[in-house]
Amino acid sequence: MKPVVIRFFAPVIDATVNALMNAVDQKMKQGVDRFIILVSSPGGSVIHGLSAYNYLKGVPASITTHNFGSVDSIGIVLYCAGSKRLSVPQARFLFHGVNVQFRGDQNLEEKVLEERLKGLRVDMENIARVIAANTGRDAKDVTDVMIEGTMLYPEDAKSWGLVHEIKSELFEAGSEVIAIQFQQQPQQPQQLPQQLPQPQPPRGRSIGR
Repeated sequence: MKPVVIRFFAPVIDATVNALMNAVDQKMKQGVDRFIILVSSPGGSVIHGLSAYNYLKGVPASITTHNFGSVDSIGIVLYCAGSKRLSVPQARFLFHGVNVQFRGDQNLEEKVLEERLKGLRVDMENIARVIAANTGRDAKDVTDVMIEGTMLYPEDAKSWGLVHEIKSELFEAGSEVIAIQFQQQPQQPQQLPQQLPQPQPPRGRSIGR
């Protein structure tokens, strides 16, 4: 049986991560135990990225991830869920730090600001630990790369331990492909929205080319 291909061309948010997990659930019920997840994502929510990573790492199935465009921010954590990690030659990986988005004219007391700062630090540490565990890097080195705003091209990402193989072919002919669709919905107010920012033109150093 060929692996099922899931094309994740979307931000990492509640709707898309749930669609991804539901697709894996449904196919595993049908006896599928191999998945190729094609990833191209601008990043998104820390909690949903970490949840997707932990879920994919924990399911009784073989997961391959393949960067077919750009994997940024928390998208790198999702990409790390693959036991085998591939990339097309023309892709990129963009690391940067975590921020908090404030909505409207919020007036926050010192205690609330301290709690949010603590949350940011925890998020940074969790992201760094995931990437470090899958690349053999030190967590502090990963944190430094995130703070500096670093872009890796596939060859550099392979040397760095993030990518296992550079490969243009995405899947075999005749494979079943499931697309994760994203439809913009009106934003609902959130008490503690902690997200990675949408990517801007890289201002930090670029390793390699």
